[in-house]
Amino acid sequence: MRNWLSHRFLPLFLLTTVFAGHLIHAQTTQRDSEGSSASTYRSSASEVRLVFFATDEHNHPVEGLQQDDFAVVDNERVIRDFRSFSRADLIKLDVVVLIDASESVLPHFKEEIADVHQLISQSPWNPEDRLSVLSFSGMGAQIVCSGDCRSLFIADRIASLSAGGATPLFDALEVTAKILIERKQPDVWPVIILFSDGDDTISKAPFHEALEKIQASEAQIYVVDLNSLGQASNGTAILQRIADDSGGRHLGIGQGDVEVFNSVTSDLHSARLVTYALPESGSTFHSVRILPTHNLTLQFRCRRGYDRSGSSHSENSP
Repeated sequence: MRNWLSHRFLPLFLLTTVFAGHLIHAQTTQRDSEGSSASTYRSSASEVRLVFFATDEHNHPVEGLQQDDFAVVDNERVIRDFRSFSRADLIKLDVVVLIDASESVLPHFKEEIADVHQLISQSPWNPEDRLSVLSFSGMGAQIVCSGDCRSLFIADRIASLSAGGATPLFDALEVTAKILIERKQPDVWPVIILFSDGDDTISKAPFHEALEKIQASEAQIYVVDLNSLGQASNGTAILQRIADDSGGRHLGIGQGDVEVFNSVTSDLHSARLVTYALPESGSTFHSVRILPTHNLTLQFRCRRGYDRSGSSHSENSP
């Protein structure tokens, strides 16, 4: 899948609100306080590693991006002296597809399953990429398959899933994040593809706790919103928040299969990795933005910040 997800999903994990996901030279632990939309990462390392996506005014990936085309604003300090700058496309993927199979998605359930089937069966996965599938409804989430879910047999199992019951969305996100955390490796990029309408009706975990667990996993989330296009809802707002905080994308089911997967592919093509020395600061939390320096029409997506204290990675972790 390096063709599809590695070169396209990296952003699917390398993605756009400051993807300080590997934001720190150490494994970053993300946190999100209930009262703030900023993602928080913790690290004691002296180097910041930031994965991001660059697009032009037409939302097309920028292929010839140079390191003098942008600057990082870290806690309002402009960073131009980078230790390294490269494409972030040589990495293995650990992708979890999370399927909402609850009562509220019944109007779009067949379309949802068709999209998941296409993702699994038609994407050019790499042999080293991991693909797992979970579904959630009723009282919790269940693993459909883990690790290698690319066979026709698995696709047929997914197509036969039944729908109905309550919606434990936040609990399912926690379960998914825990799976990714437990098998975390320095050279593997975690990604979650969430198909849902964003409505939660029964979870034990509150929204902010689910966000904290997602942030700790460092996963980039691509959300496929099952609500009707143009219809404002609390569910859509929740899904948008999940995608933005992780540096991923919010996509609509009504955009069609091709558009959904092209968006992921475009991200993978434009994923970049930049590293720089951790700036001196009196504050623990560092907000992060990327701004254009020459062509002001360029747009950048990345995670929103990191916490410089605490770390679970060694300083040599990539």
